[in-house]
Amino acid sequence: MASNNNGPVIVVIMGVSGAGKTTIGQKLEKEIKYKFLDADDFHSQSNKEKMRMGIPLTDEDRMPWLESLRDAIKEFLINKKGLVLGCSALKEQYREILRSGDPDYRLQSYASAVNFILLDAPAEVLIARLNKRAAEGKHYMPASLLQSQLDLLNIDESEGILRVDATLSPESIVNTIKEMHPFQGCFQS
Repeated sequence: MASNNNGPVIVVIMGVSGAGKTTIGQKLEKEIKYKFLDADDFHSQSNKEKMRMGIPLTDEDRMPWLESLRDAIKEFLINKKGLVLGCSALKEQYREILRSGDPDYRLQSYASAVNFILLDAPAEVLIARLNKRAAEGKHYMPASLLQSQLDLLNIDESEGILRVDATLSPESIVNTIKEMHPFQGCFQS
């Protein structure tokens, strides 16, 4: 988990669509004074179009996207800056690519300045959120793709991924994250 030696950390707010990654990431940005990046903004237009049409992305579709996120992480760490990144990071393979943005990271050691927090919510809550978002025209990801994301979501307990109940209020989630052991003393409020 957090191996920052009092240096900056990368906080990846992860989970499936509708978990609240953007909402929590933006609130954390204000609270802890780390820049927030939304991984959705790094998707190619063709990836966004595929999702809009209800076609799940393949690993091949995701690879350039993950590599650009890894490069952004690396830039923040090299410049000794912290970052909050909202990213699905559904599979260990994807998270390993993101961790490799830490120049000091050794593959599958899981000790990295790149830390993952899973926003966990029941499927029915996620579907309701996605349907509301779609009705408001706020996102390209349809609720019909949720099951494909849930099927891909794979968490190995040895990775040390922290879980937070995504049905809590955004303020409670942010406070919970700030109080989590690996992050105590890392943030300037």
